Amino acid sequence: MVEDASGIDKLKGKVGEEWAAGTYEIEPGMIKRFVQAIGDSNPLWQNEDYAQKTKYGCTIAPPTFIVTMGLDQIEPLLTSAHSTTLLHASTELECYQPVMAGDSISVTIKLADIRERRSQTGRTAFVTFALTYRNQRQELVARCRQMLITY
Repeated sequence: MVEDASGIDKLKGKVGEEWAAGTYEIEPGMIKRFVQAIGDSNPLWQNEDYAQKTKYGCTIAPPTFIVTMGLDQIEPLLTSAHSTTLLHASTELECYQPVMAGDSISVTIKLADIRERRSQTGRTAFVTFALTYRNQRQELVARCRQMLITY
């Protein structure tokens, strides 16, 4: 149940708004820790000698690495000190450019949609965010839609 119903009601008034979520400087250690965490042995993200022979010329981050950027800006909007629960519902990801160490990734977030379901136990909100990622050359790197559930 959404404890602070007025919080979701206020958020509904922001549907369609977009904001800059920040710029993330990508360093090799970030990519290495991510690859270790997901247990992906693809040499394209782990083996510099192998990666140098590919069209990229160096190791790159796995495509799902990009999804970790910007989430720190979303959670505070949906959670509170009161017992609000936040669950991941879905992720849709479109990748256009690889992410490499040395990149600066700028993220913009748009509050795309909020749907509510009411039940005997309270209100559940399905909140969708559209994230856009650009590199230091302002090239589109990826687009992502994240749906989160609060109750």
